[in-house]
Amino acid sequence: MQTTRTLSLGRNRGDYGQQTDRELEINLTEFMIWTGPRVSEAMAIAWEDVDLVAGTVEIRRARVAGQYRVTKTRRSTRKVKLLTPGLRGLQAQARFTQHHGPELIEVVDRDNRTVREQRARCVFHNSATGEPYRSSNVLRHGWWITHLGKAGVRQRGPNTCQHAFASQMLSSGIATPERIADQMGHTSTAMIFKHYAKWTSEDGPDVVSLLNRALKLS
Repeated sequence: MQTTRTLSLGRNRGDYGQQTDRELEINLTEFMIWTGPRVSEAMAIAWEDVDLVAGTVEIRRARVAGQYRVTKTRRSTRKVKLLTPGLRGLQAQARFTQHHGPELIEVVDRDNRTVREQRARCVFHNSATGEPYRSSNVLRHGWWITHLGKAGVRQRGPNTCQHAFASQMLSSGIATPERIADQMGHTSTAMIFKHYAKWTSEDGPDVVSLLNRALKLS
């Protein structure tokens, strides 16, 4: 029996939704919006990197230009503690791909010469082909563009998920720029300030109320 779910681009991006039977893509999108990886990193996550009990995922490779590669920088290799919706996306995905046998993949090191073999069970597969996602273009042109069009949402790339994550964390008033940079694998907070310099105070939290609660002043 086929089910449908609704894709939302994040509570601070508008309540846009559209039903779809592409469950695997919804799981991928929910994971990205609430965890903040690069699209290339999300596509390279294997079940060997995931601990559903502890609620963590280790991001240690990416799928770039048709190749598996180690993460962009050493700091980009990181273990992430998942927020509830991000974990929910992985839990929902488990019944589709966790039982698959491992495939032998080759991972290119940062020197662009060393290649190491790994056995991995890719988490996110293409609903249409049943195969692991190999590039963001396949996701974008095979489902993403069509889905946004049906939902009446202005076109933007799958990397919007990472931006949605960062903006939601900033809007919370709880996660610091340093914490967000660590989660997203940036080497410093410079990228956070560069991309979100236009973030307006209207979108932010009521800092005074947060301080009153945190310091028990009321």
